[in-house]
Amino acid sequence: MKRDTTLKKIRKKSKIWDIVIIGGGATGLGCAVDAASRGYKTLLLEQEDFSKGTSSRSTKLVHGGVRYLQQGDISLVFEALNERGLMFKNAPHLVSNQSFVIPTYDWWGGPFYTIGLKVYDFMAGKLGFGSSKHLSREEAIEALPTVEKDGLRGGVIYQDGQFDDSRMAISLAQTAVDYGASVLNYCKVTGLLKEGDLINGVVAVDRETDEEFIIHSKTVINATGVFSNEIIKMDEPGANDLVVPSQGVHLVLSKEFLPSEYAIMVPNTPDGRVMFAVPWHNHIVVGTTDTLMESHSLEPVALDEEIDFLLETAGQYLVKQPTRKDILSVFAGLRPLAKPDNDQKDTKEISRGHKIIISISGLITIIGGKWTTYRKMAEDAIDKAIILGGLIERDCITRHLPIHGFTMDVNPHTDPLAPYGIEKEKVLALGEENKKLSGLLSESLQIYKTQAAWAVRNEMARTVEDFLARRTRALFLDARESIRIAPEVAVIMAKELGKTRRWRLSQIAAFEEVARNYFIDEAQPE
Repeated sequence: MKRDTTLKKIRKKSKIWDIVIIGGGATGLGCAVDAASRGYKTLLLEQEDFSKGTSSRSTKLVHGGVRYLQQGDISLVFEALNERGLMFKNAPHLVSNQSFVIPTYDWWGGPFYTIGLKVYDFMAGKLGFGSSKHLSREEAIEALPTVEKDGLRGGVIYQDGQFDDSRMAISLAQTAVDYGASVLNYCKVTGLLKEGDLINGVVAVDRETDEEFIIHSKTVINATGVFSNEIIKMDEPGANDLVVPSQGVHLVLSKEFLPSEYAIMVPNTPDGRVMFAVPWHNHIVVGTTDTLMESHSLEPVALDEEIDFLLETAGQYLVKQPTRKDILSVFAGLRPLAKPDNDQKDTKEISRGHKIIISISGLITIIGGKWTTYRKMAEDAIDKAIILGGLIERDCITRHLPIHGFTMDVNPHTDPLAPYGIEKEKVLALGEENKKLSGLLSESLQIYKTQAAWAVRNEMARTVEDFLARRTRALFLDARESIRIAPEVAVIMAKELGKTRRWRLSQIAAFEEVARNYFIDEAQPE
């Protein structure tokens, strides 16, 4: 994960890569791991930071999708449950088991959901996380002490997975590099190279220096999520849009709203959505919405009606009604859904399955999908790239490939440094080597000064936002606290990067501007 090393490689105009991947989110990073672990010369380019977009803004669940089972999308649920099990086995420092409770208030709710979740358990097979079971009213209250008790008849408990999405992304980038791939953030693809009518590379610009690169490759994969349409139109200017963005919003509350190790799953909200309230990093994440958007942005902003919907719905299942003043952070993400043939189709009904599209010129575009199925999406895309690029055929090995940092000696539920896995002690050791790095940046969020130095040295963090939003989750957990510690983070990073006081001040200002999107009006900082 050394930026200078990668830049030297792509400056070699004579070098021909086997596979160039555009996009550093879940799908692109998964493709890089798959391609590199098969032994192909692999380069990944990301216009911003790794997982800057959709891939850092999920509900933090690794799941088969109870909702998709309800919709009858059986093949997707089978695939996702299988991939959920593999993620847990390959990255136990990042993925953990999470118990969910569905509170039931109708006489038919208990039997209905119990039967459905038994099917869910059966479909998971040997990779299951544990059996679901019916709960009496007393057992449901014991599991969820703050749940609305008026009319409560009981509940159903089931098992699914939880993870830290952007930490998983960084670990995938490191895994790809471990296997010989080159990955680069802040390098934007501005054009496609063609020999005759066939694509044979990309034009890219280093956004830190404006240096332009001509990069030749045997295949190019477009894994840019909601930005897929732009890359497709570099290839075919008149092409139809293939991706439609759907916005999902999440609210982060303090633990007091759900002081339990169990998560709540609401299977049918008033508008037919699913809502979760999930313990995460000693906070509670409440989400999500599903709003069709006409445009996309790197920093999508929650709509007032989405915030109100989540607050109102959450209040129906918690004794304490959360208000806008209780929101510590609000974040929005855009799902890159495959555009349906019927434009009138509701976004919540659009399949989360993935599609791979190959243009006449040979551009491979992968759209749709979800975090849980990132590995399978990558396997399918690289299989296509092998054929298109005339590469030596090699089998995929990622089904049982440990992710960087793999260890079973940490607990993601209780250890804030668990995402570093086997490297946890090395991170802490930086504070012993340099006393200026000893101690905490934030006691409430359990973020250490050493993490900022480590992020620069080993995780290609280039900005204060990279560190506070994605190398740690400060911005997503408590926007006010992230702003408070930003100046100290800037000092540490400036020293590591050899930057000036002017850089520090501009970084603090830039971060505060981004962080404003994570507050709502009633919670604006002074």
